[in-house]
Amino acid sequence: MRTTVLDRLRSESGSALLLVAVTLFALAWANSPWSGLYHEIWETHLGVTLGPWGLDLSLHHWVNDGLMVIFFFVVGLEVRQELAVGSLRDRRRALVPLVAGVLGVAVPAAVYLAVAGREAAAGWGAVVGTDTAFLLGALALVGPAMSNQLRIFLLTLTVVDDFLAVSIIGVYYTDGLKITALVVAVVALVALYFLGRTRQWRSAPYVALVVVLWLATLESGIHPSIAGMIAGLLVPAFATHRGIVDHVGNLFRDFRQSPEADVARSASRGLAQSISVNERLHVSLRGASSLVVVPLFALANAGVDLRGDTLGIALTSTVTWGVVAGLVIGKLVGISGGTWLAIRMGLGKLPDGVGPGSIMGGAALSGIGFTVSLLVIGLAFTQESQISSATVGVLLAMVLAWILGWLIFRVARTRFGEVSADLPVTLTPPIHEEYDHIIGSPHAEAEVVEYFDYECPFCSRTTGIAQDLKEHFGSRVRFVVRHLPVTDLHEHAERAAVVAEAAARQDKFWGMHKALFDHQNDLGEETYRRLARDLGLDMEQFERDLEDPVLTKVVKKHKQSALDSGARGTPTFFLNGSRHIGPHDARTIIAELEAQMETQDEHPARRRS
Repeated sequence: MRTTVLDRLRSESGSALLLVAVTLFALAWANSPWSGLYHEIWETHLGVTLGPWGLDLSLHHWVNDGLMVIFFFVVGLEVRQELAVGSLRDRRRALVPLVAGVLGVAVPAAVYLAVAGREAAAGWGAVVGTDTAFLLGALALVGPAMSNQLRIFLLTLTVVDDFLAVSIIGVYYTDGLKITALVVAVVALVALYFLGRTRQWRSAPYVALVVVLWLATLESGIHPSIAGMIAGLLVPAFATHRGIVDHVGNLFRDFRQSPEADVARSASRGLAQSISVNERLHVSLRGASSLVVVPLFALANAGVDLRGDTLGIALTSTVTWGVVAGLVIGKLVGISGGTWLAIRMGLGKLPDGVGPGSIMGGAALSGIGFTVSLLVIGLAFTQESQISSATVGVLLAMVLAWILGWLIFRVARTRFGEVSADLPVTLTPPIHEEYDHIIGSPHAEAEVVEYFDYECPFCSRTTGIAQDLKEHFGSRVRFVVRHLPVTDLHEHAERAAVVAEAAARQDKFWGMHKALFDHQNDLGEETYRRLARDLGLDMEQFERDLEDPVLTKVVKKHKQSALDSGARGTPTFFLNGSRHIGPHDARTIIAELEAQMETQDEHPARRRS
């Protein structure tokens, strides 16, 4: 039961509901007969002393200036991952959310200043940030059932949003700089940079430098949030290569054959080296960030005492309505307008499967500022009445943005037919004997279709997934392959696909299929002809078929079917006609197929025709 609850809390919807619950608890506590205890606890000081050096902060500051550095460090790690191996790697795909993100910061600030600039201009930073955890949680709760493409778009947008928001905090809300401490912080950043350049794989040196950076930044007068963000950006990220995976496999094979401590340590070290330190730190810290740090921050900052005339003052304050207007209206107009402007300028297009209504719904949900907004409020205002009014504005904006997003998604679904904001999930066209290359009986209980690329280092032929499926299921499953040459990454993939189709005309597709994968690091015209001769093909016919435009059309037809089915990379698997989402290792796919077979046995009417 404990594992089930934790799994639910780790989900995006679960973490959002946890934050809502903690926020309501903080409000209830601050307005209860025990409100004095609430404030007393957070003003309690905790000191750490080491010789002549000491650090003495209230629990409130330990949370805001200490634990929140972990949150922003995780954000920085995510940004670096997106830049290295994620959605920001392809600058063409990133331009639209980049423009939307910039305007999603600028327009809310302008709206706030227009409403509350005369009374409290310093509070404009409270409306520039979006709480990513709340945004994604709200999207999971009120958005379309299938919304992964919209989620990726919004994540890319919040990368820009978070970077700008933290930069504003670090620069605009900083005073009283201490040069010596600032120099130490800069030295720590330089050390982090060179540590990354050396491809140091151990996480401990990075963590040690981040601690030094945090202490120096805290002492310098700059808000530590920017230190966390920049530190995360400097931790290197890279994609895992097939050669490294094979090397780790050999290490674990050594341990299986000789289970000794030295061999085990070597295998463990090899496994750690195969994954970037960025990704390992991200996996280690994201749970603590979403389940501990951010809820504690909400508990420490959302407890506004609304008794007496506090709420009445807040509802008549321009600060409150400046925050509400900036977050609810400014985010909606800025992000939607930025998206429209970028598309009109020809910088890109909407993500596949995502309509304008879904973009507007996501823009509305971006008005949930919460974490960054509450952090800025504590830095921007000194008067208690303004702090209370701004906090009420943030909480009110969170509710209104949530409702507005729900309404927009509902209208988009009922009026414009935007029932999904994701890629298709159904195999199109279905398996056909003349169209596809098939292993297995047409009467098999289940079907597995793989879209592959002959230079893909993780496709089933190179990882052995197809063989694992065959060994486990035998004749109960038939296996189908379709071409999806990723030409922007693999220059030989499309030509190799044509070569395989040429071999198919002489009933040697599967032989050529295996040979091409066996030589995927040495593909080229000489290799193709050597492999054809080794297979005993009629070389004159093979040469004619290679130049036949019909075969190129066959490959393009397979590629179009991938696009129509929602496949965008290799390998992509379809299980019984539906796109498999998630890990594509053999154990996961076998478990999914067995679950589907069990369902078919319980409900015979659902069996594949």
